Amino acid sequence: MNPIPNRACALGFLATAMMLPLGAQTPLPAPNTLTAHESAAGWRLLWDGRTSQGWRSARGAAFPAKGWQIRDGVLSVNPSGGHEGGVGGDIVTVETFSDFELSVDFKITPGANSGIKYYVDPGLNQGEGSAIGLEYQILDDARHPDARLGKDGNRTLASLYDLYPAAATKKPAPIGEWNTARIVARGAHVEHWLNGEKVLEYTRFTPQFRADVQGSKYKIWPGFGEWRQGHLLLQDHGDSVSFRSIKIRVLPPSLDGQ
Repeated sequence: MNPIPNRACALGFLATAMMLPLGAQTPLPAPNTLTAHESAAGWRLLWDGRTSQGWRSARGAAFPAKGWQIRDGVLSVNPSGGHEGGVGGDIVTVETFSDFELSVDFKITPGANSGIKYYVDPGLNQGEGSAIGLEYQILDDARHPDARLGKDGNRTLASLYDLYPAAATKKPAPIGEWNTARIVARGAHVEHWLNGEKVLEYTRFTPQFRADVQGSKYKIWPGFGEWRQGHLLLQDHGDSVSFRSIKIRVLPPSLDGQ
């Protein structure tokens, strides 16, 4: 993993490090809602908890007619045997984003595989597979064989898929319970968080990042991971995975100018 580029950038990220006030007495917001504190800090919902508004298929302009389910405030992938691309396929935001902080609650079933991708270009895909972008891996590390592939655990939960592993100290919730993923992307600097703890940070646009891409499955896409703007994506990998409380806030441009 690469260090934060400079002290100014570190201070900037310290200011965005916590989404909610500290303290055991702080009540958790209801799913798919914002607290007054979040709204004041610039957060907004990316999914309303009821409809497909703001989302579409990665393969077309409409939301998938099958393969995804919206029920009781939860957005779920219907299982289809673990096939990448599933039945409905990936979904992406209608909007694109550059510098942002994203928070997503997710819940997986035994042996499940999925992901949250960012800086996605839906025009790049693997046939019927997933659209291409940087991926926050969602995985049952104990049961899915992908956890033992890749290098140094870089295909496990909360890792940057096939590039950088999440910290071994990460604390996922038990299978079937809700986790919270957070992605902070500001210029060159990116962080992955799991359940309130930072588990990975890396720096784009560097010689080291480019060398690491060349050692990954992404080497066939020129400039992979260096797009400055793109869609956000929820992956249909054919396993039952659920999402809720999808929130975002746009961040000011990075201080390092990258």
